[in-house]
Amino acid sequence: MDPGSQRRESRSYRPWLIALALWLVLAAIASLALWHLRRDALSGQERELDLLSLALTGEIEHGLRGAEEGLLAVREELGDARLALTGPQARTALHTRAELMPLVRTLWLVDRAGRVLAASDAMPAPGLPSFSPPLDELAVDAIALSRPFVDPLANEALVALALRFDDAPGAAGGWIVAAMPAVSLLGAFNGALPATDSRMAVFRRDGARLAGETVARRGLEEAAVMRRLASEPAMQRVRLADGSEHLVDVHHVERYGLDVVFTRDLAAVLGGWREVAQMTAAAVALLLVVLALSVHFVQHAERRRSEAQRALQAQLTRASKLESLGTLAGGVAHDFNNVLAAIVGFGEMAHDAAPAGSRQARHLDKVLQAALRGRALVERILAFSRGGARQSTVFELEPVVEEVLGLLASSLRPGLVLERRFEAAGARVRGDPTQVFEAVMNLCANAMQAMPGGGMLSVHAQRVHVVAGRVLSHSSLAAGDYVTLTVSDQGDGITPEVMEHLFEPFFTTRGGQSGTGLGLAVVHGVVAEFDGAIDVQSEAGRGARFALYFPECTDAPDAPAALPAVASRGTGQALLVLDDEPALVAMAEELLEGLGYRPVGFTDPAAALAALREEPSRFAAVITDELMPVLSGTQFTAALRRVAPQLPVLLLSGYGGALLAQRAAAAGVTRMLAKPLQRDELARALADLLH
Repeated sequence: MDPGSQRRESRSYRPWLIALALWLVLAAIASLALWHLRRDALSGQERELDLLSLALTGEIEHGLRGAEEGLLAVREELGDARLALTGPQARTALHTRAELMPLVRTLWLVDRAGRVLAASDAMPAPGLPSFSPPLDELAVDAIALSRPFVDPLANEALVALALRFDDAPGAAGGWIVAAMPAVSLLGAFNGALPATDSRMAVFRRDGARLAGETVARRGLEEAAVMRRLASEPAMQRVRLADGSEHLVDVHHVERYGLDVVFTRDLAAVLGGWREVAQMTAAAVALLLVVLALSVHFVQHAERRRSEAQRALQAQLTRASKLESLGTLAGGVAHDFNNVLAAIVGFGEMAHDAAPAGSRQARHLDKVLQAALRGRALVERILAFSRGGARQSTVFELEPVVEEVLGLLASSLRPGLVLERRFEAAGARVRGDPTQVFEAVMNLCANAMQAMPGGGMLSVHAQRVHVVAGRVLSHSSLAAGDYVTLTVSDQGDGITPEVMEHLFEPFFTTRGGQSGTGLGLAVVHGVVAEFDGAIDVQSEAGRGARFALYFPECTDAPDAPAALPAVASRGTGQALLVLDDEPALVAMAEELLEGLGYRPVGFTDPAAALAALREEPSRFAAVITDELMPVLSGTQFTAALRRVAPQLPVLLLSGYGGALLAQRAAAAGVTRMLAKPLQRDELARALADLLH
């Protein structure tokens, strides 16, 4: 990208950058304020939850401590034999002591085999394997807690505590077991509930839940959460598998191997903050929309002007590049024509001298065929450079297009459909119909190659009135009346990179396939020679559309060209031959002598004029090249007209185009021929001039 384009692009982005920077500053301030609000809300809730959990954990420990003291008193009575182990007396004593112990609902005396020795009521004792730590490993002063079990009479969840007692009269030791409601482990949590989303649960150290509930509904997830919380006993945030996030506080009751867990739903904690955040986000978004609309409206007119300017600059750049390439191609083609003229001329004479059917004759045939292929290539290059020596006529456009489509219709591949719409009946243009034929043929051939899998090739002709001039993709279109020829396909389209080089000669996207890359270059040259314009529209995957604009001509169509004269030999007429290339002069002299003429060759236009002035009636006709260093062929013709007004002049050129035809007619040239010439062409032209 050039520096000017970079500066323009930078200027176009500057208002957006300023507006964006202002919005980002305001958004950053709002985000910072929201972050502080969120932090304060979380900190306040964490303090509240921590204080509540400390108080309730202390209450749980205090209640369990009271139950433990009651069990110790029972064990002491058993050791002193003040409490019977069995019988009605033991039952009554246990019932009395259960009523005196806080939280305790039922008492059992269980021997080491698991048999109930005595109980305060008829409720079954919990199974010994449900206790942790295991009862057979329980230390003397340690307390074991059971998993929750259900009182079948009251349908209430209970948790049991067990204390070991040693051998006593009538028993070989066992355990004192006390059952208490599981809900009593929650203490005053329900009364002190800070919010409906709060949860509290009491777990044994092995992960068994004794009371309460947590936000984790599935057992596996709850176990995983508990393992993590047990390893990191602090206030933290936990994300569950369902995506919800919670504040979790854990406290341990080391004496009894309990973990007390308190949770709150983070979404509920931040509910008020989220409402404020949504309102703030809406305000910031609205501000962004207002800023964007303001910048958009301010830049709208500037953007349209810049786009038009860039399009015009791109078109001018393309046109300038194509014009430079055309000038270069024309110059190269002119020099190449001189080489081909010598090859064709001397080749034909050498072929005449070779024995018929000999190897030499066959070799010369190949040389002449190659030279004629080179001539065809030069003609295509000259068509791109608008330098061909062509005559212009007035003709109807539609019959020429119909002729092309008639040829294509007989050779369409399966899957290709040809659609034609002609809405310009009788529309005429001025130029060479052969060029239009070649341009349409090239466009249709390219369109068919762009659809290897089939599709529709559409050709549309219509009249168009352009009110004001405008810039097309590769040309400038002036106001006026035009006949528009549009060729569309359904291929893969044209990429922007290819679009930049589309009409350059020898540019092709077909790689190693057939094609010289001159097809579209010829189309561009033809349209330019008609003083028309060309527009290309394409989207990736949606095909391409080529529109050719030919200025409509209101003149009457020219009469059909007469049949070419039959080539005849000369009768010794003197011909003046002028060319700045000595080799071409020598070749022309020998060729004309073979045709029965008496040529006199010159390489200097001044010497040729001097010979004409000295004896104007000496020559029957003049054959001159156009491009010469001192005088051009048209300038030479204009000068000799003052000496010999009626002398026929045959102008030879491989480069010139419509402008050359105009200059030649103004100078008095009788006839023009394009180089390189074949002998039969020259013979017919001379016969036409002299007879």
